[in-house]
Amino acid sequence: MKSKATRIVDAMMEKDHFSQWLGIVRLEEREGYCRLQMVVRPEMCNGFGIAHGGIAYSLADSALAFASNSKGKHALSIETSISHIAPLQAEDGIVAIAEEKSFGNKVAIYEVRIEREEDGELVALFKGTVYRKSIEWEV
Repeated sequence: MKSKATRIVDAMMEKDHFSQWLGIVRLEEREGYCRLQMVVRPEMCNGFGIAHGGIAYSLADSALAFASNSKGKHALSIETSISHIAPLQAEDGIVAIAEEKSFGNKVAIYEVRIEREEDGELVALFKGTVYRKSIEWEV
């Protein structure tokens, strides 16, 4: 039987057409944690021939959403930031690891590491703060 966290992420992913377009592969999810993978495609690159900053940000944002909602209540981001550390190229595989850092009744904070899959190099670091609504996921 699937865990509640997995059932929640299943329900979210079913309607998340943007994460589907990114080509996200779910590697692991549990309460307060999510690990995702995707491959940078050529159409995701900018005029410098490197991945648009929004690509790593979008992967991190999806990981934040899945990790924070996996706790059982609807959660929405209220503040996010990203530091881009190393450039990404087309065909680079990247992994996002979202981990809960602080958890309260209404507000929680997550850190998302974006790593190049090939060598584990940290390419971006994302921080997200979410507001936890009183609405429970019914899955």
